[in-house]
This record gives sequence, structure tokens and C-alpha cells, in this order.
Amino acid sequence: MSQKDWMEKDYYKILGVPKDAKPEQIKKAFRKIARENHPDQHPGDKKAEQRFKEASEAHDVLSDPSKRAEYDEQRSLFGSGGFRFQRPGPGPSASGGMGGENVFRTNVGDAGLGDLLGNLFGQAGGTSSARRTQTRSPRRGADIEGEVTIGFNQAVEGATVGVQMVSEEACQACHGTGAKAGTSPRVCPTCQGSGVQQASAGGLFQMTEPCSECHGRGLIVDDPCEVCHGSGRAQSRRTMQVRIPEGVSDGQKIRIKGKGSPGENGGPNGDLYVIVHVRPHPIFGRNGDNITVTVPVTFTEAALGAEIEVPTLGGGSVKLRVPAGTPNGRTFRVRGRGVAKGNGQKGDLLATIEVQVPPMLNDEAQQALRTFTDVAHQSNPRADLLASNR
Repeated sequence: MSQKDWMEKDYYKILGVPKDAKPEQIKKAFRKIARENHPDQHPGDKKAEQRFKEASEAHDVLSDPSKRAEYDEQRSLFGSGGFRFQRPGPGPSASGGMGGENVFRTNVGDAGLGDLLGNLFGQAGGTSSARRTQTRSPRRGADIEGEVTIGFNQAVEGATVGVQMVSEEACQACHGTGAKAGTSPRVCPTCQGSGVQQASAGGLFQMTEPCSECHGRGLIVDDPCEVCHGSGRAQSRRTMQVRIPEGVSDGQKIRIKGKGSPGENGGPNGDLYVIVHVRPHPIFGRNGDNITVTVPVTFTEAALGAEIEVPTLGGGSVKLRVPAGTPNGRTFRVRGRGVAKGNGQKGDLLATIEVQVPPMLNDEAQQALRTFTDVAHQSNPRADLLASNR
């Protein structure tokens, strides 16, 4: 990719993402374009093929942190208003100063200026990106995200589940070379495999840029693979068995190191991130490390007290003593019956009492309640409420 091409192609615009887009935004945008314009889906459609190639090219640069940094730096340096060479004249400059003082003007940051001065004066140990990329360095594989939905019990107790993923991997047809079966890429004669070349700027100094012959790859594919069209990468679907730890929460993201896309040039694999969704339970709820449950009791049990059974997760139950005079909504704690905390301990089971009022009473039951009211001599429970409102 020549410097001129980098200036003319706005990879952020091609993918439809902002310049401060996060890696996951770039990945999502590329996948959408790739699905909509893949040559296999539109055979013979040149526009779709061109769109696919442009998106692949943009993704290749923006998904690689080092390439993206160099791309942004090059565009800030040579973009509109970025750099302008001006030869010194014999008289005063346009700004009112003496000729020769305004040799060049730049709006690049410290790193870009370091590249300029490093190339201009040949400083050793400068910040030049050329010194950092003289050889094709290993590239870490991209991270992959997957989603899985599990049951409430599985989230509490842990489980091994299959996670389906779509990832970008080395093309199986060409083994990642990008070349058609039976052929091989050749070393770029322009950059000798380094992927970069020197570019002169006004004769005062030299800059490095991605090689225009091999587009920074260091290799040239004369006969592209028919599957990946020379990119060396292809999307694949796979199912991986993932261990979900006990106590996982709804929406939690689990990292599985080294299970993402494979690296390039000996670089490490990316990581797999699994987003866990937990289905609600018909009886139990969750409050942090505690499991919650609502337990109905009769008016008599709440008034006189009783020993009741409270269900526990997994099908068992525990005995709970409800004291006499227990009000509706009171919560009791059964220790150690909750979710694992990770330190060998567990949360608690929180049982909330719900006093049930019978919807219908026969004549005998109604008379019994009237008798109860007469002998209980209960005061008006709303007296304080009404008094405070006066």
C-alpha cells in the first residue's frame, strides 16, 4: 500500500466506524460488510467483490494495533493540512519572517515529529516506525466473542457447555498463504520481504511507508486462492466446549486465554470472551451471592408461629421456624445455601414470608374471625396513619 493510497483511502469511512472506534466495533462492522458482500454470496458481482476487498484491506490495517497506529500517523502527517514542504526563498516569508525560517510545517504529534527528525539527522534509537518494522514481526491473533445461554442451576453450580463461534482464521484451502493450491507466494523484490520502503520528501529526509508492491505483507501472491481471494484468512464456524465457573452472573464475560483467532508469523493466539446469559428460574432469584425465594404461609401460621419447609436449589428443602406474629414481607436467612463466593464459602438463602389471605370464607370461618376480633381487642392499625395526616 503506497503512501498515496493510504492518504486516499479512509479505512474508517470504508467500515463506517469513527476514528476512535474500539476493536470490537471494527470487528463487528467488518463482519457485517463481509457477510453482505462476500463473493460466494454474489458470484460475478464486481461491485460486491470490490467492496469485500476494500473492507478486508481496511480490517487488516485497523485490527492490527501497530498498523493502525502507523496508518493514523501517516494520515495525520500527510493528510489535508498535515504537512507542507516549502523551499526557503531569498526574501521575507509570507508570515513576515525571513526566508528559510519556515522550511516545513506539520501538525503531527511528538511521535510523528520524531520520525521526521530521526530520518533527517539519522538519529539512532529514534521513534521511527521503520526501525520497529524492518522485518515482518509476529502478530497476535484477534480476540473472539461468543455468547451462551444457560440455566439458573448451571450458573450457580457451574457447567460445561458448547459455545458456537464465528472467527477469522487461516484459510484452510491455502493454509494462510493466500496463494492458490500448488503455488506459493514469492518474496517481494521491492522491499525484500520487509514490507516497508523508503520514500523521499523534498530531498531533505526520507520516510518509510508500507511497500507499494506487496502492500506491507512482504510477499506477493501471483495466483490468488479461490476461497479467500488472496487474503489468507477465512471465516469459520466452530463449537468449543467451555467450562462455566460456578457462581457466574447474568451478562458476565468470561475470558478463555489463547482460544481466539490464531496469530500470524508465529504470534500468539487471541483470546475468547464468552458472554453468559442466564435464564430466570420459576421459583428462585438471585441477589449477589444470595439466592432468594418467596415462601407463602397462612394467616394462622404467621399469627401463631409454625415450622415450615423451604425449598432449596437442586430439589431439597430445609426446615424454618416462623415465630408467632411474623408480619408479611419478613425475610429469614438460611446460611450457606446460596452461591459459591470463590473463597470456599457460599452465600445464603433468603426466604421472604408472604402471608396469604383466603379469597373466600364459609359462614363458620367468618364467624370465627368475628369472634377473634372481639376477644383480641385489637386497636385500629391505621390510627397513627390517620393522626399524622391531620
